[in-house]
Amino acid sequence: MRTIRLVGATTLIAGLTWAAAPVAAQDANDGTRQAVVESAQAEKVKTLQPYTATSFERLMTRVEDILAYRTVTWHPFFQSAAHGSGLALGVGRIQHVTPFNFVDVRGSYSIYGYKRAEAEFVAPRLFNRRGQLSIIGGWRDATQIGFYGLGPNTSVDNRVNYGFKEGYGSALLTAWPTRRLVMLRGGLELAQWSPEQARGGLRPIEIAYSPSTLPGLGTTTTYMHTQGTVAFDWRPAPGFARRGGLYSITAHDYHDQDDRFGFREVDYEAVQHFPVLREAWVISLRGLAETTFRRDGQEVPYFLLPHLGGGSTLRGFDSWRFRDRNKLLLQAEWRITANRFMETAVFYDAGKVAGHPADLNFDGLQHDYGFGMRFHTPFQTALRVDVARSRERTRLVVSTGPVF
Repeated sequence: MRTIRLVGATTLIAGLTWAAAPVAAQDANDGTRQAVVESAQAEKVKTLQPYTATSFERLMTRVEDILAYRTVTWHPFFQSAAHGSGLALGVGRIQHVTPFNFVDVRGSYSIYGYKRAEAEFVAPRLFNRRGQLSIIGGWRDATQIGFYGLGPNTSVDNRVNYGFKEGYGSALLTAWPTRRLVMLRGGLELAQWSPEQARGGLRPIEIAYSPSTLPGLGTTTTYMHTQGTVAFDWRPAPGFARRGGLYSITAHDYHDQDDRFGFREVDYEAVQHFPVLREAWVISLRGLAETTFRRDGQEVPYFLLPHLGGGSTLRGFDSWRFRDRNKLLLQAEWRITANRFMETAVFYDAGKVAGHPADLNFDGLQHDYGFGMRFHTPFQTALRVDVARSRERTRLVVSTGPVF
């Protein structure tokens, strides 16, 4: 019995020794591996340096300071008096009156002689960052806006031209009651429209129309314009988005103090971005309908009719190409990320105008297609270049804002 116990104890000790040997070897290997890692890290620390942004990254940061954060005193201003003005160049100056509230005085001039000058007060952080107020006063002068007639079947050969001057003052309050998703907006504007003869030797609108055949022709009109918007908006930013969506309804009331050209307008807009492959690709869709309604037997003036054509609607057609009392616009883009600051896009636009809302269907849509490049910051589109082809022509569109 004693011999059996001795053999058992010997066997147990041998087994424990055999099992402990790999553990000890593993501990030794782990210690060696840790020493190698620590040595490599110590060598790397000797060569570490702060990250230095590239010249392009510094440029895009500067662009975002101008467009999104408005922390730059002097800044470029590219908005023109109206669509179709040609390249517009201008400058603005921002003066902060509080750490966040500021006044922006700016002006621009285009190659076709369009002029714009205005001053804007912005309070971007009202109601504990739930609201924003913008108050603008300004003046603009457009010299040669094209008019092709009313309806969807007009011809480029019938183009005539007009100009206008407008003085305006407006206030626009935007609020996000839940900080995100729900957006409410209300605005009030006082504006005076003064029609002018087209400049530049182009065919004037007066040779084809008279005040009896084209409401608003030759008449100075003063409007009290009010508007209200209810929307669901969960895009990261309106100026550049690769996910999220916008669904909104906006009601406008244009009150003519002379009771000649007063009308109401209701706009419906839907935007949806569908990211693919972690936003390397994005399918972006937009639908927009604008409907107008005459009030008390008054007419909608020709210069405020819904229109299609130009850099943000039917890009393959001239600006203001189609006009009528109602319009429908459908747009689709396949956006492809090239790098952090650039994307390309293949797009398709379709739309029509009509005299009655019931005629806003898919029959007889005008359409175009094309390819574009966009340079952007995380929240703003700094430059958009599109080449669009329609049945009438191929157009190059250069813009400093998103199409939608």
